Amino acid sequence: MTFPDFATYIASLPRVLAGAAALFRDDEGRVLLVEPNYRDGWALPGGTIESDDGETPRQGARRETAEEIGLDVELGRLLAVDWVHGAARPPLVAYLYDGGVLGEEDLKAIRLQEEELLSWRLVPREELTEYLPGALGRRVLAGLDVLADGSGPVELENGHRAG
Repeated sequence: MTFPDFATYIASLPRVLAGAAALFRDDEGRVLLVEPNYRDGWALPGGTIESDDGETPRQGARRETAEEIGLDVELGRLLAVDWVHGAARPPLVAYLYDGGVLGEEDLKAIRLQEEELLSWRLVPREELTEYLPGALGRRVLAGLDVLADGSGPVELENGHRAG
């Protein structure tokens, strides 16, 4: 295929969405989940990376966390990258960062972005897949495994270890 110019070539390339989230835990190891008002189910604090603004995945996760739950914290290491195929949308590359352990004062400081979120809760590992089905649940469990064994980051495809 020949293209008359570079812009036409770039426009012809496949599209991929990118998102980033933070994995926060409390002192008991429970995971902080948020309940969006724009779709069913639960999620992690995070969202779409604003690549048009030159935002990096880490910056996107931090910005989204600050917007959604009111906590502007320096994120820890990258835990996982997940390639998620979607039937009704382009593929998604999802980055998962260590948000750290939130103490009692941090949890009291949570302020939900009411335009997007209904509530938040702390969920123990053994209940996570009840709240986070599919690739997201597997991604969070993989992130917890990386934190527990000191490995990582891990490469995932639809939440399953790749390779």
